[in-house]
Amino acid sequence: MKRRVAIVCGLLFLTACTRKADQGQGAAGKQSVTIKGSDTMVLLGQRWAETYMKEHPGTSIQVTGGGSGTGIAALINGSTELANASRPMKDKEKAEVKTKRGVDIVETKVALDALAVYVAEANPVKELDLETLAKVYRGELTNWKDLGGADHKITLYGRENNSGTYAYFKEHVLSDKDFAAQVQTLAGTSAVANAVKGDEFGIGYGGIAYAAGIRALKIKKTKDGPAVEPNLATAKDGSYPISRFLYVYSAGEPKGLAKDLLTWIVSDAGQKVVSDVGYFPLPK
Repeated sequence: MKRRVAIVCGLLFLTACTRKADQGQGAAGKQSVTIKGSDTMVLLGQRWAETYMKEHPGTSIQVTGGGSGTGIAALINGSTELANASRPMKDKEKAEVKTKRGVDIVETKVALDALAVYVAEANPVKELDLETLAKVYRGELTNWKDLGGADHKITLYGRENNSGTYAYFKEHVLSDKDFAAQVQTLAGTSAVANAVKGDEFGIGYGGIAYAAGIRALKIKKTKDGPAVEPNLATAKDGSYPISRFLYVYSAGEPKGLAKDLLTWIVSDAGQKVVSDVGYFPLPK
C-alpha cells in the first residue's frame, strides 16, 4: 500500500514538473520561450536571442526557421509561443487560431525590410520595373538581352511556397499569378543569395540583410517611374515599391518571457540589433 502511494505521489510530482516546463520553465529552472517561422528572419531572430540572453541571464530563447507558413502552423497547433513571419497572417489563419486555441492573434511589427531583387556584381543590369520583373518570374522574358544585359538565358532563383517572402513576392510582384516552372526554389534567403553570388546570369529575391557580395537592383514601380534603391529612407517613406514590415505573432497576449522579449525587441536596444543585422528599424 505504501509503495502504491509512493508511486502515485511520484507520478503527480512528474506531472507537476511537466506542467511547469510547459509554462515556460526550462530543465535548469530557466525561463524559456520558443520562436519558429520565417527563414528571412532567422539571422535576426538568433541575434535578438543571443543579445537578450546575454543581457538577461537565466533566460533561454530557441529560434528555428522553416518558413513563415511553418511558424504560423506551429502557432496554430500550439507547438511554439511566438511565430516570426515576413508576411501578414491571413484571415483564415487567424480564424484557425481562434478556433483551436480560443484566443485572438496579437501582431507585433518588429522591423522594416526592403524586399531586394539580387543579381551578381558582374551583371550589367542595374534596374527593373515591376511589370518587367513579373514577366521574368512568370517565364515570359527569359534572356538577359531583353533587360539590357548579355545574350544569355536568365537563371531564376526563388523561395519555397511555405515562405512568407514567396507569398509576398507572388502577391505584390506577380499579382498572384503563378511562378514559372523553371524557378529553382531554395530553402532560405541565404541559399538564394549564395546561388546568385555564384551565378553571373542568376536573379533572386529576398530580405535586404542578405545582399552582401551581390547587388540589389533599383526597382521602378512603373516603366516611366523613378528607379529606387532599397535602403532605410526609401523603405520608411514607401517610395521603394516592395518594402514591407516583418512580424512576430502570438496566440493571445504574450506573457512572461515572451512579453518581456517583445517589449525589448521594439525598444531602442532591440531595434539596434535590427540595424546591426542589416534590416531597418521601425519608424519612430
